[in-house]
Amino acid sequence: MSDVTPRLRRPYRWAVLLAYLPVIGLSQLLWLNFADLQGFVQKQYGVSEFLASTLILVFPLLYVFLSVPAGNLIDRRGYRFAIGGGAVVMAISSLIRLGDVSFWALLAGQTGIALAQPYIVNGVSKLVMDWFDAEEGALATGLATMGMFIGMAAGMATSAALPKAIGLHATMGIFGVISVAAAILFLVVVRPNGAATAPGSAEPSGGLLQLLGNGQLRLLTILIFLGMGEFNGLATFLEQILGAHQVSPSDAGNVGAVLVGGGIVGAVVIPGLSGWLGRRKPFLLLAVGVALLTLYPLCEASDLKTLYVLSAVHGFFFLPAVALMLDLAAQIAGPALAGASASLLMLAGNAGGVVIILAGQALLDPDATARGVVILLIASLAIASALGLSLTETRPVPAVEPA
Repeated sequence: MSDVTPRLRRPYRWAVLLAYLPVIGLSQLLWLNFADLQGFVQKQYGVSEFLASTLILVFPLLYVFLSVPAGNLIDRRGYRFAIGGGAVVMAISSLIRLGDVSFWALLAGQTGIALAQPYIVNGVSKLVMDWFDAEEGALATGLATMGMFIGMAAGMATSAALPKAIGLHATMGIFGVISVAAAILFLVVVRPNGAATAPGSAEPSGGLLQLLGNGQLRLLTILIFLGMGEFNGLATFLEQILGAHQVSPSDAGNVGAVLVGGGIVGAVVIPGLSGWLGRRKPFLLLAVGVALLTLYPLCEASDLKTLYVLSAVHGFFFLPAVALMLDLAAQIAGPALAGASASLLMLAGNAGGVVIILAGQALLDPDATARGVVILLIASLAIASALGLSLTETRPVPAVEPA
């Protein structure tokens, strides 16, 4: 065995991962701080509905433009530089939001956090490959995505409740302090391990074009486009879908919370089993298959207990697919292009969310049954299930020979 193995087995790897979790979680939580405050923002600052929505929309917009540059920076300068820099920018931007007497200060803060988000999230594969071996890669990636889902859930849960309880300024202050602490913790604890740049690793040359030349990575890109598109579409239109069956908005919100909660648990269990057995494809097919089987009943049920069970099962099996695809893409791309592979997949996933949501808006019928949206979501998962059968476990990207 090479000397890479002892480095990968250092117990310190868990400290590195734990220091990363609050940073990636906060990148999602801070994004969703204003998810349920659109009406408040309009009234408080006298801005239009469109301007109020930019506090949220600036994130997917900038992610699309910055995902690939973030991957290139991660591969060339390292994940500590990219994630650490992103954490610092996120912390500073969260403090800018303390100037909440002005809407523009809030927007400037949100924009800064949005700029940092791709560098933080896309660094996951590079960090995992540097500290964890192939057996633990899926589990480590699953734990990282669990942190991301927890951040999303916390953001949705505190969006309206915390400002109502203690005020917007105090809320911004609390999250600003937490963001500064998380950035300091990351910079103090996280350091390169050396495995991702071990002798024999290819230099990151050709990046995105090199990855797109691999058929399996192209397939994974399509799968995550469809998969994250389905999840974002379901989360966005869940209230309308269930409202057609006389489910109240508050109950629909609880169903959505259970959906994410199931995904948080699944993000640990499913990738852990995948790593233990050394297989990715069967678990990825299981994730998409169970999601497809539970989607229609979930969209058609009206009994609250049934909805909770279906949403928990749907989330438990489906959300871990993100971790499995990121890990599989990193294994295919290799250490030198792990950052680019994560960026490619996250770019496709975010694009899928935007496309499915826009298509769903167009398909909402006048009587608000959301039938067309349900068909769109089912079609997305059905296509993903069929395409997933063509996946193979590993087909590495060939290294680019130096000129």
